[in-house]
Amino acid sequence: MNLAKLGLTGLNAAQSRLQAAGHNITNAATEGYNRQSVLVATAGALATSGGYVGRGVQPVTVQRAYDGLLQRQLVSARSTAASLTSYANEIAQINNLFADNTVGITPALQKFFDGIQAVASAPADAAARQELLGRSASLVAQLNDANAFIDAQRSNINTQISTTVAQINSYVERVRDLNQQITHARASASSHQPNDLLDQREQLVAELAQLVGVRAVEQGSQISLTVGNGQVLLAGDTLYPLHAKASDHDPERTVVAVTLPGPNGSKIKVEIGEPFIVDGSLGGLISYRRNTLDSVQNELGRLAMGLAVSINAQHSQGVDLTGRRGDDFFALNDINVIPSAANSSAAMVVVELVDVNQLRGLDYRVERTDDGYSITRLPGGGVVTLQDANIADHAYTLDGFMLRLPANGVANGDAWLVQPTRAAASGLTLLIDDPAAIAAAASYTGTANGDNGLALAKIQTAKVLGNGSMSLNEAFSQIVNKVAVHTQQNTTASRAQATLINQTYAAQQTVSGVNLNEEYVSLEHYQQQFIAASRLIDVSGTLFDTLLRLRS
Repeated sequence: MNLAKLGLTGLNAAQSRLQAAGHNITNAATEGYNRQSVLVATAGALATSGGYVGRGVQPVTVQRAYDGLLQRQLVSARSTAASLTSYANEIAQINNLFADNTVGITPALQKFFDGIQAVASAPADAAARQELLGRSASLVAQLNDANAFIDAQRSNINTQISTTVAQINSYVERVRDLNQQITHARASASSHQPNDLLDQREQLVAELAQLVGVRAVEQGSQISLTVGNGQVLLAGDTLYPLHAKASDHDPERTVVAVTLPGPNGSKIKVEIGEPFIVDGSLGGLISYRRNTLDSVQNELGRLAMGLAVSINAQHSQGVDLTGRRGDDFFALNDINVIPSAANSSAAMVVVELVDVNQLRGLDYRVERTDDGYSITRLPGGGVVTLQDANIADHAYTLDGFMLRLPANGVANGDAWLVQPTRAAASGLTLLIDDPAAIAAAASYTGTANGDNGLALAKIQTAKVLGNGSMSLNEAFSQIVNKVAVHTQQNTTASRAQATLINQTYAAQQTVSGVNLNEEYVSLEHYQQQFIAASRLIDVSGTLFDTLLRLRS
């Protein structure tokens, strides 16, 4: 082994290290890049009579500074943070809608009952009666507008879910493409790791996790992706794309479905249960809709129903200026009953309001079973099982309403979604347009008194909702407080998550990040190695020239 070859091995090793350091420096700000370094080893030694003489150095491979556990922790923390951010963006809108006590439903309720009190104090005052109708119309408009805002937000969430699902599918396709590139690269490079491709794939998975919580499982050169409770998005080279579709149980609700193998080579779309879609912006949207938006809209509808039913009941006890018994003051829509799109029969469940005070602000899923029905409170409120033999006339009263269940012409598995309060605030209307038709007087006492008006005014503080636990004002305050509490909980969780991300990122960067100061020092060090190796070649040349001069 001559000095020239020995120096050449040193030159090659130093050059590889210089290239790796330069690659690190130029990618210091590249998102998802992991620091690379050249692993070298002695080239062995040559046995001579005087002992083993070293053959120099040789590069073994280029490795990246990568810790899989830290990377997974960072991706998970950021995925959760994306969910909290998505949730915060949505709840801030409804919080702004309800939080201001100077405008909106709270002052409209107060003015409505102030108007009733004014009519009760001066039953013959036409101006007071007209003012009450105006305030009644204003209250109805506030409830209608609040519900319309919620409907608009629900529609926007549907759109966002569809957009996010399309983005998720795009990312999964790109991960599949990188799987193929990495497999080919490893086969072409004697199993050396294609570090930059691996970094790109890790970054894609991290960005995908910003959209939805995914689990990546490495299998050789490829990774597989799952979502939800194990639904596969990517298996090898096979894609199982997600779909945004109208729910079978509620056509106004966009849900996420996964593609699964069906009979005879077909593919079917199966809805993923909302509780299983967590993290990422998609998880935040669905969590907000399920845990906050649905509840707020149902409770707003319960408030509207409590107002209408209570006022109507008392108004009918009085007489108007013509001596005629009072008509309904407000009107409500019928209770929503939505048959599942998968039903094999046209049978319908009929729902009737029994006691507004017992309404819980929940939805209900009614399903036909082998020998009866099951009723599930949504979300997660327990299941009531009914046997046919125990249902008198196939009517069952639950939480303030009566279900009339079909006895014939219904197939097992048929289901219906019952929403007792969901649409109430949107359907609330004022029926009275004649000030003289306000029944302020008590029956059988003439028309000039305001006794029934006083009874109407007392409804403001009466416990007409929540099984006798809430007045109308308290019911609305409960909505406001729920939104405020959820907002605060999300804010607190976001702050804690930000701290976790900073800590995890710092730990990950300690292992994988590029420190420019260290790279500058390495450059100087590798440059000196290069110069020293060059000097070996120079010395080898000088010695060779000396030998040539001796021969001459």
